[in-house]
Amino acid sequence: MATTTKIQPRALVRASGGPRYAVALAVDALGTGMLRPFLLLYGVTVLRLSASATGIAMTAGVVVGLVCMPAVGRWLDRGARSTVVAASMLVRVVGVALLLAAPAGHVWLFATAALFLGIGNQAWPAAHAALVATVAHGRERDAALAGARALRNAGLGVGALLATACLAGGTTALQALAAVTGLAYLAAAALAWSVHLHAHPAAAPARDRIDGPAPRMRALLAANVIYVFCLNVPEIALPLVLVAQLHASPVWSAAIFVANTVLVVTLQVPVTVLMSRFSRRTMLALAGVVLAASYLGFLAATSLGHGWSAPAVAAVSVVCTIGEIIYAGSATALVTVLAPAPVLGRALARFQLSTGFGLAVSPAVITALASHGSAALWGSLAAATLLSASAVAPEKDRRTRLSGYRRRLRAGS
Repeated sequence: MATTTKIQPRALVRASGGPRYAVALAVDALGTGMLRPFLLLYGVTVLRLSASATGIAMTAGVVVGLVCMPAVGRWLDRGARSTVVAASMLVRVVGVALLLAAPAGHVWLFATAALFLGIGNQAWPAAHAALVATVAHGRERDAALAGARALRNAGLGVGALLATACLAGGTTALQALAAVTGLAYLAAAALAWSVHLHAHPAAAPARDRIDGPAPRMRALLAANVIYVFCLNVPEIALPLVLVAQLHASPVWSAAIFVANTVLVVTLQVPVTVLMSRFSRRTMLALAGVVLAASYLGFLAATSLGHGWSAPAVAAVSVVCTIGEIIYAGSATALVTVLAPAPVLGRALARFQLSTGFGLAVSPAVITALASHGSAALWGSLAAATLLSASAVAPEKDRRTRLSGYRRRLRAGS
């Protein structure tokens, strides 16, 4: 098995699509970081909508945005790469323009803006993964995907910090942030389109091409719905537990979120490189075990006495972040290996459907479970994640099955 033993920044940038594409990713992430955490606040403060109406509109935008994924998959399978990435950014420019044009109290225009933003946010991950899979191969591809994730998290964090610093300006500042976000998306789209990358699946390298239909990946997709809950743990589950149940200072929630971002930015590439010694499926199963262990750790931490629970939860959150890093470094990479080149787009689109669905339902599931106590929340998450890990682990990669089949054919002949 080929392994990546060291990190070479120039090679990593080249494998990720080149310098212009890396700048496009950074600019796009910066714009997203400035708007996404405050979209709810924009609806409530600027457009004077109720919090419930704003939340429903945002959720509907995410869910309905998933409907575009089959079309995105087919577009990618026709060979489009940088064009799809640029389109995912341009459609968010439309969303921001609708936000700026929406009059106060106009919930439907806000919902339409959220829909365009949702379409762009759902289409981008599959388009980006397909582009990287076209440029890089083998374990270099895994490192490139990890590097892009680290870069994106850094951009999101910086964008959120800039937005936070501007919030003192009130509604005018929020409108200015939205306008800057739209310009960032526009600039990122232009940079991504300028890469002019188009794939020819039929001409893919032999080591990355397997003839046959797209793999169904039912167990992987079902498991992924549960795995992605970990992405909302720092943003939803831990603030809910710390503030509402443990009555701890909100500073703990903020510190955990910042630590999560810093750890992902600094460790995503090194951990992914280290993981190259093992199969992607093994590491994905390990991620489930680590995440389940962290959920049980949260359960134990919340049972500690007053004054100890919050620090213990913060300590366990590091373990949860390590599980998230292992998951992120193996899941998408595994899909790119399982899928034959001619149907890579559709496979990535199906994977993004499972990811988007998990992210859409996890806030409701987490809050519902938390209302029944810590044991219901963390115990259920741990059990479901372990079940998902056990479903992923036994399956053999399609390439491995075909190699064994071909060996048996040669032996029989």
